[in-house]
Amino acid sequence: MEHAFRPWAEVAPRLVAVAAGRDAADLVIRGGRLVNVQSREILDGWEVAVAEGRFAYVGPDASHCIGEGTEVVDAGDRYLIPGLIDAHMHIESGMLTPAEFAAAVIPHGTTTMFTDPHEIANVLGLDGVRMMHDEALMQPVNIFTQMPSCAPSAPGLETTGHEISPEDVAEAMQWPGIVGLGEMMNYPGVVAGDPKMLAEIAATMRAGKTVGGHYASPDRGVPFHAYVAGGPADDHEGTRESDAIDRVRQGMRSMLRLGSAWYDVESQITAVTEKGLDPRNFVLCTDDCHSGTLVNDGHMDRVVRHAIDCGCDPVVALQMATINSATHFGMERELGSIAPGRRADVILTSDLKTLPIETVFARGQLVAENGDLRVTCPHYDWPERARQTVHLGRELVAHDFRVAAPEGAKEIRAKVIGVVENQAPTRALIRALPVEDGAVMPADGVARIALVERHRGTGGVTNGFVEGFGYEGHMAIASTVAHDSHHMIVVGTDAEMMAAAANRLGEVGGGVSVWRDGAERALVRLPIAGLMSDAPARDVAAAADGMVAAMREAGCTLNNAYMQHSLLALVVIPELRISDLGLVDVSRFEITTLFEGQD
Repeated sequence: MEHAFRPWAEVAPRLVAVAAGRDAADLVIRGGRLVNVQSREILDGWEVAVAEGRFAYVGPDASHCIGEGTEVVDAGDRYLIPGLIDAHMHIESGMLTPAEFAAAVIPHGTTTMFTDPHEIANVLGLDGVRMMHDEALMQPVNIFTQMPSCAPSAPGLETTGHEISPEDVAEAMQWPGIVGLGEMMNYPGVVAGDPKMLAEIAATMRAGKTVGGHYASPDRGVPFHAYVAGGPADDHEGTRESDAIDRVRQGMRSMLRLGSAWYDVESQITAVTEKGLDPRNFVLCTDDCHSGTLVNDGHMDRVVRHAIDCGCDPVVALQMATINSATHFGMERELGSIAPGRRADVILTSDLKTLPIETVFARGQLVAENGDLRVTCPHYDWPERARQTVHLGRELVAHDFRVAAPEGAKEIRAKVIGVVENQAPTRALIRALPVEDGAVMPADGVARIALVERHRGTGGVTNGFVEGFGYEGHMAIASTVAHDSHHMIVVGTDAEMMAAAANRLGEVGGGVSVWRDGAERALVRLPIAGLMSDAPARDVAAAADGMVAAMREAGCTLNNAYMQHSLLALVVIPELRISDLGLVDVSRFEITTLFEGQD
C-alpha cells in the first residue's frame, strides 16, 4: 500500500474547501518566491496552502486558508521550487534497496523517481520486480516502476537468470505503481518486428502507459525511424547534440543523463541553449548513480546544477527536472509543479543557480532539512530466495581464466574490448598479445576479462581481453553487478587473483571484491540478488569508496571505473561486449571469435 497517501478523487472536496476558505489548511508556506514551471515565471510573494498532502491553493495570499490547526512556515524570502524528478533510473545501480535509495536522495530534493528494475528482473524475474515495486510504494516519496521489457536484453546473445514475457508485462500493467514499460533495449528486435517485443509494447499501449526507449545505435537512417514507429517514447542513449535533435524531431523526449559515469548533458543541451529547440521535449535524468555519488555529490540536484553550469537558464533546467518529466509519463496533473491538486512536493532554496537544498517537503510532510533526513523509509522483508542468488557450481581455479593459443603461435592478434571513459559505448580493438606456454597473455595495458555464470551453477567461464583500466601488478576485481544479465564479471592481470575474487563473491552471496598481491583489498557486500544492500547508503558508500581506492592502488585512473566494469556485459550497447555465450559484436548483434581472422 502506498505510504499514507490518498488519490485526488478522495480528497478533492477538502482541497476545494481549503482553497475557498471554508476549511483550514494543514500547512501554509509564506514569504517566498514561487518558481512556476508551468508559466516559466518567478512570482514574488506567492503563497501555498496544503491539505491532504496536496496543494489546495497557490496564489498571492493564502491567509484565508489559515486556521487554528494550520502549520505556517516562513520561507524567509527563499525560492519555492517543485520537488525534483528523476525520469529514468535504476535503483539497483546505487547498490541500495528502494528504501535506502530514497533515504539517500530525499535530502537532495528528489521527491519522485521513475525506475526500471531490469537488473533484478534478470536475476529473479517478475518475482524480483514485484519486490522492488512493493518496497517502492512503502516510501514517503513517489517511486514509480516501469515494468522491465528486456530480460534477456538481446535474446540469443546471453542467458539470464529469468526471462520476462509479454504475459508478465500484461500482468504488471495492472499493478498500482507501474507507469509504463522499461527501456526497450532490444532495438534490433523492434526494427525487425519481433512478435515478443511488439507484444510487450502493445500490452503497455493498451494500458495507456508510456514505453521507454533505448536506441544505442549511431544509425539514424531507416532502422531509427522503424524503431520510433514501434512505440518507444523517449531515449537516454544520446551522447551528441545531433542525437538529441534527431529524437525530438521524431516526437520522442530526449533524456539527457548525468550519472556516476555518464556525462551526456553538456554535449546535448546545446540543442536548447544554442540551437533554440523547444525545451519542453528535453528531460534530465541520472540513469545510473552509485552510492558514493549519492552521498558525496548529490542526485537530481547535481544534474540540475550541471545543466545550469552548461548554460541552461535555471528555470528551464528546473522544468527539465520537474514538469517535463511528469508530462512525459502523463502525470502532469499529479506531479511536477506547484499548482492546485498536485502532490505537495516542494523545496525551499536560497539560490536558483547553486541550488542548495535547504528544506524538502514531500506530500506536504517535512522530509529533509539542511541535508538531514526527517522521515523513516520503511524496508520490505526480503526473503531468502532474494538473498541466495550466487551459484558458481564449483570452486574456480586459475586455469579457468586461461586463454589457449593456437598451437605453435608466438603472438596473437586478439579482439579487445576498449573502455571509453565517461561513456557507455566501448570500442572494438585489435591488439597483438604475447603467447607463453601455449596461453595468450595480457600485456601493454590489456587485462584479462571473464564472464562467470552465476545463476544456474554451470561452472561456465567465458574469457576475453579488455583495455583502458590501466591495472598493474597482480590484481583482480570481481562483481556480481554485470549489466544486464548479472552473471559475474572478473577483470584482472593475474588468473589466480581472478579465481580468488570470484570464489569470494560466491562465499558472501554477491557484491564486489578487489584483490591484489594475494590478499583481498576491498569488499562491498550486496546480498540482495547480488545487486543491492539494505544497509544505510553511507555504509555502502564507505565500502564503495574503499573499492575505488583499491582500484586506484592497482593502477586504475578512470573516472568511475567501476561503472564501466559493470557494463562490460551489456550486449545492447556497441561495439564489443562479453556474455556467457562468448564475445559479442554489438554492431552486428552476433557472437564473434576472440582472435582476428577466425570469423
